[in-house]
Amino acid sequence: MSKQYLTLHTIDNAHKTDIFALAPTKTQLLSASGSSSIHIYSTTEPDFPLTQTLDGAHKLGVHHLVTNKEGDRAASAGFEGGVKIWRNEDEGGNWVGNGEIVDGNKPGEIWAIALSADGNYLASTSIDGRINVWDLQTEGMPKIREYETKGSFGLCVDLSADGAFTASGHESGSLYIFNNDSGRLAHSLASLVKPVRAVAFSPGGKLLAAAGDARIIALYDVSSGEQVANLTGHVGWVLSLDWSFTGEYLLSGSHDSKAKVWSIDTRNCVATHSHGDKPLWAAKWLPKTTMSEMFALAGGSGAVSFYREAAG
Repeated sequence: MSKQYLTLHTIDNAHKTDIFALAPTKTQLLSASGSSSIHIYSTTEPDFPLTQTLDGAHKLGVHHLVTNKEGDRAASAGFEGGVKIWRNEDEGGNWVGNGEIVDGNKPGEIWAIALSADGNYLASTSIDGRINVWDLQTEGMPKIREYETKGSFGLCVDLSADGAFTASGHESGSLYIFNNDSGRLAHSLASLVKPVRAVAFSPGGKLLAAAGDARIIALYDVSSGEQVANLTGHVGWVLSLDWSFTGEYLLSGSHDSKAKVWSIDTRNCVATHSHGDKPLWAAKWLPKTTMSEMFALAGGSGAVSFYREAAG
C-alpha cells in the first residue's frame, strides 16, 4: 500500500547556503544552515511566512538544531564548537537566547546534539567519541555525565522520549545504547560497517532506527539490542531520520536528494519524493494538528518544502 503526499509550499532561497537542520514546534519550523542565522517560519499559515530571524546565532554557521517535545526550548550547535540554548518566551513564538554551552571551545568538541522531551537535558557527541549529557535546568548548565566509546567521531545522537536511553552513531560504523539511569552501556549494536549519520528512537522507545553511508536503515529492538529489520531503497548516504508521532512511519532523507516514508508494520517504502538534485540534509515530520500528516524537507538547494498527505 502506498501513500501520497502533495507539495503544499516551497520557500526558495530560505538560506543562502546548505540547510543542515530543521526543528519543528507545534506552530513553527526552525531552520539552520552554513550561514550564521536561524530562521523561524509559521506552520499555521498557508504560505509558511518567516516570522523571526535569530541573527548571528553562530558566526561560522549551524550544523545541528533541535527542539524539545513541547517546543518551548531549542538548541543549536555551531561549527565553532559551541551550543546555544533558546527559549520560546511567549505564545506568539518569539525566541530568545537562554544560555550557552562551551566544552573546550574548539571545533569538534560538540558536534551532534539531542534534547530530552522535557527540554531539561542535552546530549552531545564529540570528535573523539565521548557522549556528554548536560543539565540545562541547573545554573551554569553543568555536564552531569560522560559516556566513553571506542574513540570514533560521534556523528549523531538521540535521547529516548522517556529519558531512559541515549543512543549514538559513529564514523566507524559503531552504534551504542547507554542506560541513563545506571550510566552504563546497555548495548553495543551490530555495526553498519560504514559511518552512521542518523539515529532515532521510536516514540514509544521500543525501536531504534540507524542509517548512514551503508545506505541501509537498520531497526533495532532497544530492550534486547537485536537487529530486527533492514529498510533498503536509498542509493545515497542516509542523512536524516524522523519517526511519525504515532511511530507507524519513519521518514528518511538522503544524499540521493530523495525522501522516503517507510511503513514500520510492513517494512516497506510507501512514498518517495525528490527535493531537487542536491543532498537532502533534513527531513522532519510536523506535529499533527489536523487529520493530515505533514513533513518538511531541506538541504543543498537552500529551499524548504512542505508536504501534506493527500486526502483518501
